[in-house]
Amino acid sequence: MKKNKLDLKSLTASKSTCEHCHDDDGHNHNEAGENFTINTYLPAIISFIMLMIGIALDYFKSFPFFDGYIRLAWYIIAYIPVGLPVLKEGWESIRKGDFFTEFFLMGIATIGAFGIGEYPEGVAVMLFYGVGELFQSAAVKRAKGNIKALLDLRPDQALVYRDHSFVAISPEEVEIGEKIQVRVGEKVPLDGVLRTEKGSFNTAALTGESKPDSLKKGDSVYAGSINLDGVIEIETTKAFKDSSIARILDMVQNATARKSKTELFIRKFAKVYTPIVTYLAIALTFLPYFFVENYVFQDWLYRALIFLVISCPCALVISIPLGYFGGLGAASRNGILFKGASFLDTMTKVNTVVMDKTGTVTKGVFKIKDLVKDQIFTEDEFMKYLIAIETQSTHPIAKAILEYKPEGEAYKATDVSEIAGKGLKGIVNSKVVLVGNKALMTANQIEVPKITDTIVESIVLVAIDGKFAGYVTIADELKEDAQKAIQNIRAAGVTKIIMLSGDKDSITQEVAKQLGIDWAKGGLLPEEKLDEVEKLKKLPNTKIAFVGDGINDAPVLAASDVGIAMGGLGSDVAIETADVIIQNDQPSKIATAIKIGNSTRSIVWQNIALAFGVKVIVLALGAGGLATMWEAVFADVGVALLAILNAVRLQKINWD
Repeated sequence: MKKNKLDLKSLTASKSTCEHCHDDDGHNHNEAGENFTINTYLPAIISFIMLMIGIALDYFKSFPFFDGYIRLAWYIIAYIPVGLPVLKEGWESIRKGDFFTEFFLMGIATIGAFGIGEYPEGVAVMLFYGVGELFQSAAVKRAKGNIKALLDLRPDQALVYRDHSFVAISPEEVEIGEKIQVRVGEKVPLDGVLRTEKGSFNTAALTGESKPDSLKKGDSVYAGSINLDGVIEIETTKAFKDSSIARILDMVQNATARKSKTELFIRKFAKVYTPIVTYLAIALTFLPYFFVENYVFQDWLYRALIFLVISCPCALVISIPLGYFGGLGAASRNGILFKGASFLDTMTKVNTVVMDKTGTVTKGVFKIKDLVKDQIFTEDEFMKYLIAIETQSTHPIAKAILEYKPEGEAYKATDVSEIAGKGLKGIVNSKVVLVGNKALMTANQIEVPKITDTIVESIVLVAIDGKFAGYVTIADELKEDAQKAIQNIRAAGVTKIIMLSGDKDSITQEVAKQLGIDWAKGGLLPEEKLDEVEKLKKLPNTKIAFVGDGINDAPVLAASDVGIAMGGLGSDVAIETADVIIQNDQPSKIATAIKIGNSTRSIVWQNIALAFGVKVIVLALGAGGLATMWEAVFADVGVALLAILNAVRLQKINWD
């Protein structure tokens, strides 16, 4: 419903930009109309002052001149500032073939009130309707504020190095591989890698993380981050249209187009409901002539006009999308991006959470956990032999080993060769060095201590000159909030938590045990993960949310009821495939997303019940002649405002 577009600035416009309540978008504001100034309120202020003066003149009856055409003219002038834009909208809708809009209802009701001599009530109904529109515009603006804040991240220009100097151009014109400069306080315009030795960035608007992000040379930097410390240089890795922030902005701007089933139903309902109440109002005017003694046309017309004002579906149609706006905004403020209101609804039905291990509950960064060596070597000597061989490898475990920095001059390896599926072999200081798994040691007839068979973590065995020299264990660290995340997911109503990982099963089981996960399975290929999730989906009454890193897990993200990607800023696949993106990599945000979905749905249904309940009661009173235009105003504008106040509560809740 485009109700929020009829703010009071549009009441003075020569041509309103508002559209009626049944178009597709739901809340496309006139951007100029969202800048609330004194001119915004002026039409309502003029109408209100004239209405109060008119009522005072009517009440005291001490001014005989205030009668007849002068009184009518006074109230018409009071009516025009707030009524004319509504009548224009009603006329524009009729020209487009849509008669039954809220503008039509309000126009007929207020003009009818003038027709039977109820001038103050006619002005009051339109005035309160206009004020209600203003409040609705302000509420929608507030609800969308957190989402729109992301749009401010779009950089205006990029300083790119061309012809031996940095020149300012549009980010869209920068090519991949070019060098750009970012000064202190400026936004990073494109995705790239840091070419300066170090940098500090504010990524709060992207990730919800208030702590500055310190990066070193070679680290990835994302568009939209704010440079906090010194002039830096970045080498671009993506065109602007392909950057993570561009895709996120596009997703956010289109999120509200993906309506929830509740929202779609209410919109369809309003299209049927509005003509029905219009015909009922006509029937209420004329049918009593055949059944009621002492039929007075003016009395029954007044009841029908009240009926029309009450029946306007404003509260119903505005409060529901506003509730979803509030949910999307609250999620965005907490570093969670929903691709549409429909996923807020689906999240409320999730009872099974399936998650990947590496990068989801663990940091995805391997580190040396334990180092056990033969007494012949010092720790540094042992590590120099190991590092000399691992320097030839690109495996993640090798990278973890290379993080170790022994003192003294490094050893160099020669004749390094890879034994497929077993490890590496090379010559270091004229000694034959073997680095790998137990199969490598067995193949070379090297006896390995039995204790190594009980180690769960990834283990790298080392033999030097035909003798076992020691081993290191490599482990991936749990994220700081992993334990809390599992507890919060259960508290949010999820009954089953499952872990599926490509890492070896022993490690997966150990992590699952540490976190208290119900069931786990490791050693899975992406297609095997998909098979497991498909099996779970066949179970009755099972709604699955899968949480992964968005790259290897893309097939499962797409197949699950809700796909949740961790660290979406670094993954194009996450943005394309997932339904929900957790920007700051914190698994505890999974529970937050569920809670926001539940609260949003609860508020939407509260608003539906409120709007229906009050309208049914006051409609019955109006048809029976027990309600006046003032009750009608409350049933319409009053209920709409109550629904708005209920919806904006989502913005006030602390979700942590």
